[in-house]
Amino acid sequence: MRGKKVYQRLLQRLKAILNVVEAVLNDAEKNISLILLSRGGLKISKMLPMMLMTYWMKSPLKLPLRGIHIHQQKFHVKAWVCVGEDEFDVLKVTKSVIEKTCSTPCNSNDFGTAQNHLKNALAGKNFLVVLDDVWTSNREAWESFLNPFECGSQGSKFLVTTRLDTVASMVKTKHNQAQNLSLLDEDQCWSVFANRAWDPSESRDHEALEEIGRKIVKKCKGLPLAAQTLGGLLRGKYSEKDWNDVLISEFWELSEKDSGILPALRISYYHLPSYLKRCFVYCSLYPKDFEFDRNELMLLWMAEGLLLQPKSGKTLEDLGYEYFDDLVSRSFFQPSNNPHKNPFVMHDLIHDLATFYGGKFFSRIFELKKAAKHDTKTRHLSCARDSDDDLLLKIMEACDRLKHARTLLQINLNKYGGISVCVSISCHLLEQLKCLRVLSFKYFSDDENLLHGSIGELIHLRYLDFSYTSMVTLPESLSCLYNLQTLKLKWCQKLKKLPTNMQNLVNLRHLDIECTELEEMPKGMSKLQDLQFLSDYMVGKHEENGVGELGRLAHLHESLCIDKLENVTNSGEAWNARMNEKIHLNTLYFRWSSSEESEVCDSQTEKDVLDKLRPHKNLKELSIFGYRGTMFPDWVGHSSYHNITKLRLVRCKNCWMLPPSLGQLPSLMELRLEGFDMVKKIGGEFYQETPFQSLKTLIIERMPCWEEWESFECGDAPFPQLEMLRIWDCPKLRGDLPTFLPSLKTLEILGCSELGCDLPRAPILHELYIYDKQEARMRELSLSMLEKLRVNGEHLVEYVFDAITHTQPTSLRCLQISNCSSPISIAGDSLPPSLRKLHISHCKNVEFPMQHQQQHHSLNRLGIYNSCDSLTSFAFPAFPNLKELLITACKNLTSLEELSQSQSLQQLEVEECPKLENIRLPASLRYLRIRKCPLLGERIQRKDPHIWPSISHTKSIKVDDKQIQQ
Repeated sequence: MRGKKVYQRLLQRLKAILNVVEAVLNDAEKNISLILLSRGGLKISKMLPMMLMTYWMKSPLKLPLRGIHIHQQKFHVKAWVCVGEDEFDVLKVTKSVIEKTCSTPCNSNDFGTAQNHLKNALAGKNFLVVLDDVWTSNREAWESFLNPFECGSQGSKFLVTTRLDTVASMVKTKHNQAQNLSLLDEDQCWSVFANRAWDPSESRDHEALEEIGRKIVKKCKGLPLAAQTLGGLLRGKYSEKDWNDVLISEFWELSEKDSGILPALRISYYHLPSYLKRCFVYCSLYPKDFEFDRNELMLLWMAEGLLLQPKSGKTLEDLGYEYFDDLVSRSFFQPSNNPHKNPFVMHDLIHDLATFYGGKFFSRIFELKKAAKHDTKTRHLSCARDSDDDLLLKIMEACDRLKHARTLLQINLNKYGGISVCVSISCHLLEQLKCLRVLSFKYFSDDENLLHGSIGELIHLRYLDFSYTSMVTLPESLSCLYNLQTLKLKWCQKLKKLPTNMQNLVNLRHLDIECTELEEMPKGMSKLQDLQFLSDYMVGKHEENGVGELGRLAHLHESLCIDKLENVTNSGEAWNARMNEKIHLNTLYFRWSSSEESEVCDSQTEKDVLDKLRPHKNLKELSIFGYRGTMFPDWVGHSSYHNITKLRLVRCKNCWMLPPSLGQLPSLMELRLEGFDMVKKIGGEFYQETPFQSLKTLIIERMPCWEEWESFECGDAPFPQLEMLRIWDCPKLRGDLPTFLPSLKTLEILGCSELGCDLPRAPILHELYIYDKQEARMRELSLSMLEKLRVNGEHLVEYVFDAITHTQPTSLRCLQISNCSSPISIAGDSLPPSLRKLHISHCKNVEFPMQHQQQHHSLNRLGIYNSCDSLTSFAFPAFPNLKELLITACKNLTSLEELSQSQSLQQLEVEECPKLENIRLPASLRYLRIRKCPLLGERIQRKDPHIWPSISHTKSIKVDDKQIQQ
């Protein structure tokens, strides 16, 4: 009971902190900065997730602060930037915010350009920006950084975390106060420790160990990281001696002030097995807050010889993954909240621990001001191209001093597409580094002297990464690197050829040639029998580089793409590939290159080839592109492939029917059918009995001859789990669509002009998009749950407005109508009260009544494109909370003077309005963009005194993409 009460108190404490955050994020009237100030030297954003992971994993409240998931749907733009202990570099932090908000790199090193870029990204938008772990209290830099954010809309938020009072004082304004986070009390700290040390489901008596454990917890002094790490260390250990060893460790007596390392963390490191110590310390090559990739780190550990020899049938890769998972279980790594992948991060204090024990043997070049600071003992170097123009000079100087270096590792600090400027490397660089085991140089320029000069002399090399470079060929001397285990050439889009004698690399285990332009594989690839990963295999025209060379590569894992299958001339070659024996492959891609219309194919041969490429039964994903046969072999879609979750059949132009029994794949969740030029009917063979029980996504595209989709008449209804149905570019399809889809959330129909059947009944449909001139009827469709609706054509638009008027849907947030010539009057009371966005395109006779309207308070964005011909001026009394107005190609529009009455409008964009001449803007406007409006544009550029006074207050003004200075 006591433990439960402690848990409740800790949970209440964390909820209280998050309630403060929530209150700030909910305040739509103020732009507030929230400061979380940590006492006791804790990094807030890293402390909270650990507590949250411990206590909230099984709780209904899952709000890890690291991800700021709280009410994030309210913000158009969201960014989380870790500033760290470095000086507050305004340009660097600004570029980081740009990259997070736009998901693209900012290539400019000019501060003014970067700030304008950010202004444009934020203009008129609601943003949430989190600055994590700020250390520098430079008020001038802070105020300079804030300038672009003034273009954001009302209700935008900052959240700042820091450990210093001086930073909190600099950031705070009259609207906010710092929220102090103190240390845990002893019972709370014990709860963190115990939850980590013991599995809650265990029934074992821990009374004796608890007494020792509570004494250990006292020494943690309220630090959750210390408690969690020591708990992870003792997990699975039931000997009192093991626990007493931690309690009486001499490391408790060492002063934290001398090294900056918590004694508890030293103890955790001390008790690591020696092989884990080496792997952990290797991570000191990376900067703080780096997102680690489990697979990448495993390959580097393997190259450095940090993995022991595996036993009992395990591979080196298996062992590397076990090491990593062990470090995760001991809290040396923790999962990141990156939604696009599954990386891991390391707490700053854990990173300090790795750096401390790495000592002089590991060095991060990008953090040193002078290369002379490198000790001659240094053996492992990392570099990163960011904004440091002297980095290459540092690398050269460092390598000149460190001729015995074993590692030169380039680290990508840019998470959105790599390095902004290609690196040009001196051809003499590698001549000095004959002991290298790891070499990584991505994104270097087309000067290939680096490779041709000396790469073959690096005989100790185990790991080589030249991804994203512009090389066309690789030097033949690379075939002399007999110890090479990993070769990465990903996205070398100009690479045409691999070295002729690649078969000499008998120790090669990982070859990544994804997204290259290789014409064919070298001969004799079957000799590389240790290969564990091969991203692609381009089939050649000779037996020595044909598909049969894959036969002896029995240990391939993960995924494989076999390309240029048109070069396989008989089924015997395909059978020799032994695809059914490659049981470790989860994902397969079979690809035939695009064939010429005049090319003649033997359909039976094509079918036999694909038949003999039959994979093992536990495959999870299969994609077939460009298959040239008229029918599929029986194995494609066969129910014995019970683990298939994703199937894509694309550009199978000669097939006149789909594979039978696709509906019987029991685990299939995503099906894509595209480019079947000969298919006219999808019928009973598509269904059979109880079809598609697990399918969630069905995409059918570019079927020019498809006319009929035969309905399913017997047994259970098909597609009980289907959530998304997309049918695009099927111009002859008449019907029928499935009649009832109980789980459907998104329906998209585009380019199906003959479709005249009723749409499926879908009681929980959230998004409906119907484009072009199809006459699909909507009478059975419920609008009650719809959130987004886009319709095209007179009948559909008229039906939608009639249905909205009679049913008043309560969830509709976004409505887009287009290509309707019928007269439509849009008044405030004719729209659902929930509507926030309205877009009108090519609807010439739409009108907005100006008088006697009921106000609509929810609409905040209105877009009008080539519509509303009768309008000469705009005033929207019916929409008092409109924030964004976009007008394009309104040929009779002459004036926007009445907009001055608005109290909410923040963003105005006008294009291609040749008669527009007068404008008067409200005080609330922050962003103005005018394009191809010659009369108005000229007046703004010369700052006409009749209109300029009502414009000049706007934060950002652009005319024909040129910024106008106020």
